[in-house]
Amino acid sequence: MTVRVRFAPSPTGYLHVGGARTALFNWLFARHEEGVFLLRIEDTDRARSSPEMTQIILDGLEWLGVTIDEGPVFQADGVERHREEAFALLDRGAAYRCFCTSEDLRSRREEAERTGSGFGYDGRCGDLSVVESEARAAAEEPFALRVRVPNEAIGWEDLIHGPMSFPAGAVDDFIVLRSDGTPVYNLAVVSDDRESRITHVIRGDDHISNTPKQIVIYRALESSIPIFAHVPLILGPDAKRLSKRHGAMSVLEYQEQGFLAQGVINFLALLGWSPGDDRELFGADELVSVFEIGRVLKKSAVFDLEKLEWLNGQHIANSPASVLAPDVIRELRARAVDEGLSLSKTHPTLETSGDRLAEILDLVKNRPRTIPALAGQVSPFFAATIDYESSAVDRFWTEPKAASNALRDLGSVFDQLDEWSLESLEIVTRALAERLGVGAGRLINPLRVALMGQGVSPGIFEVVVAMGRDRVKERIIAATGFLDAKAVEG
Repeated sequence: MTVRVRFAPSPTGYLHVGGARTALFNWLFARHEEGVFLLRIEDTDRARSSPEMTQIILDGLEWLGVTIDEGPVFQADGVERHREEAFALLDRGAAYRCFCTSEDLRSRREEAERTGSGFGYDGRCGDLSVVESEARAAAEEPFALRVRVPNEAIGWEDLIHGPMSFPAGAVDDFIVLRSDGTPVYNLAVVSDDRESRITHVIRGDDHISNTPKQIVIYRALESSIPIFAHVPLILGPDAKRLSKRHGAMSVLEYQEQGFLAQGVINFLALLGWSPGDDRELFGADELVSVFEIGRVLKKSAVFDLEKLEWLNGQHIANSPASVLAPDVIRELRARAVDEGLSLSKTHPTLETSGDRLAEILDLVKNRPRTIPALAGQVSPFFAATIDYESSAVDRFWTEPKAASNALRDLGSVFDQLDEWSLESLEIVTRALAERLGVGAGRLINPLRVALMGQGVSPGIFEVVVAMGRDRVKERIIAATGFLDAKAVEG
């Protein structure tokens, strides 16, 4: 049997974290089992569905690298088939016409509430004779179609939760075709899954209540029943259902905020799934090789934005410069445009310095957790001018005159160097600190702010070597000018 799974979003909203994880689990399962991953767009809610939302879902899956084997297919295209199968249930005696109006049902529900008894459809129209039912239909009396639910427990073996069962009487006879001729969700899903030969249905826990109804329909149509796996929901840190206030966004917003696709995939996979050991860092191919649906946890996962950022930082650190460079250039170009400038004005040599950019990326990529943060570390090496972070100025340039003198002294000893290397730069810097009777940090920290505009950076001597003799000299001159003016201001 070839494994066939599907991801079936509704194009009424963006592809959010929960949906993206469901898609990922389906895709990983299909790839691990060498099966087929199908995308179905459940667009029967015409008023709220839109082609634009469908495209956003497709774009999100493409960015994540969740490749589609078949589809997208559209649920609305199968409406006639859905109706045919509803009437096939009627012909088999597995469904019946229900002539109860919405007013009838509302009245009975209100009465049940007044008496404190639970409301459930009592099956009265199921007791109508075939002759009466057909006569009323022939007289054009509106009717819906209801499935007869057997008076027995309905159970299945869930790949995640194990044996699950709804007791006899827990599910009322339910509608599969409305009086206006439109099919209901549970019928459409079963019909579409049968049409697509879906073998495994992997979806959220919020669909558990739909499963017994769908099993009834499968049995009534004398069809094989797929294997179900219900994935627990994702919760926020406050143990409430995940929402935007917890940091949950469209997956494309994560792309815009500078997360790597492999970082997001890694994070989503670990939201409620474990490989069975202590590993946390995975590429997509590694996830495919180790993914087992039975290792999805039964309890809800908790969304942890800090964990996402950490994982993303690890993937940035492990990515080759050739992968990171286009994203960094794109980020710095966007910043230039925001300032009404071009990248060639703000970072004149960036796009023509491929090897040097790769060298600098390898130098700075271990600390940042997002592409904007990485771009912020790369920027000073290529920027025409830099701004000094106020926090860095307040911390390391508290005495402007002393900081200016320290930078001038460093500039002087750097000018005398024949060899521009890590070893020679460190030797002369520490020798100067000893001659001045201060700790090396009293020179290194002001220098870091002068070169990078920031209070943190990779090793300062690696920075000096990568920045180059001429650029270091320019930055020291600019910094001393800034500090001298600050000293005059008092």
